[in-house]
Amino acid sequence: MSRYADRGVSHQKEDVHNAIAKVDQGLFPSAFCKVVEDHLCGDKDYCIVMHADGAGTKSAIAYMYWKETGDVSVFEGISQDAIVMNTDDLLCVGACDVMLLSNTIGRNAKVIPGEVISTIINSNEKIARHFSSLGVPLITTGGETADVGDLVRTIIVDSTVTCRMRRDEVITNEEMQPGDVIIGLSSTGQTTYESAYNSGIASNGLTMARHELLRKDYLDKFPETSDPNIDTKLVYQGPHSLTDPLEGTPLTIGQAILSPTRTYAPVIKKLLNTYRKQVRGVIHCSGGGQTKCMKFGKRLRYVKDNLFPCPPLFKEIQRCSKASWEEMYQVFNMGHRMEIYGPESLVSAVQSSCSEFKLDCKVVGKIEATQDPQGRNEVLLTSEYGTFHYVAS
Repeated sequence: MSRYADRGVSHQKEDVHNAIAKVDQGLFPSAFCKVVEDHLCGDKDYCIVMHADGAGTKSAIAYMYWKETGDVSVFEGISQDAIVMNTDDLLCVGACDVMLLSNTIGRNAKVIPGEVISTIINSNEKIARHFSSLGVPLITTGGETADVGDLVRTIIVDSTVTCRMRRDEVITNEEMQPGDVIIGLSSTGQTTYESAYNSGIASNGLTMARHELLRKDYLDKFPETSDPNIDTKLVYQGPHSLTDPLEGTPLTIGQAILSPTRTYAPVIKKLLNTYRKQVRGVIHCSGGGQTKCMKFGKRLRYVKDNLFPCPPLFKEIQRCSKASWEEMYQVFNMGHRMEIYGPESLVSAVQSSCSEFKLDCKVVGKIEATQDPQGRNEVLLTSEYGTFHYVAS
């Protein structure tokens, strides 16, 4: 069992997938999100897609950063994390028109005061306006803030996003096939719609990141940020403070870990406006990292042999943790967090959409027929740190 699992986290979420295996998968079972009939209006030409996600344990790091620096604005990024982890999943089914947003916050009122809640809620409104200015209307619809101090040690920030769209515009991932190229959209750098350099970490793997990077004295300072039942040998084992510089970036360690999750909404919207019919699949490399794609399509081998260079933050996490590179690619996006699948003729269109927003992209691989004797999906990943083979369970 990995140190990641020893901390009570699963990068593949096997138990969750087993639990929902017999649940109705909606109109398009291969789609990235569950798509259901238009029960609101009863229009057979339309459907509804909804997704719920959040900032996860990243909020605990924001809590420490705020307590140590006094900068409450760090929770603006947590608000963005909770929103984008939903909106960008919806992008994967081609939903990029009006989206409805609801937020859910669970806090321990003894340690999380009103100024933090106010920052998060007001940030929701600010982010919604920003999305709308980028051509993807995001409408806030309220939410729930619950004081659950006997369950939550600091704060949990989640959101739910809903969109109504035409059925014939849904990207189902059913057409992904051998011969398709895999175009990766970078998770690092700074786009035209971002106000700062992004480390690329998004909102996955933060349990591993904080415990492997940050010093032991953070447990003494902020015991409320860790489960007391976890072996202390696994808690805050790193060499860094939150204010240490991260080599190779303009960020500190704390700023890098807390880089707000980048949205790809304006890029995907521009691409789909003209080339929707050529896009055969879109995968958000969130939980599962570079192996996320194995959950989609049938009898496919995803060959990823032209990846982006590993970003500095992920290099530092691996250096401090001594985790295998094989595990790193399962936990983190490692340089690109959105993948677009289609014929080679689609590449120039994606490049054009990305260049307008100063977002790096490139062909990171291709699809082949699986070579697994049982016909299971595979990922064959060749990186600067070795070649790794993953097979779907």
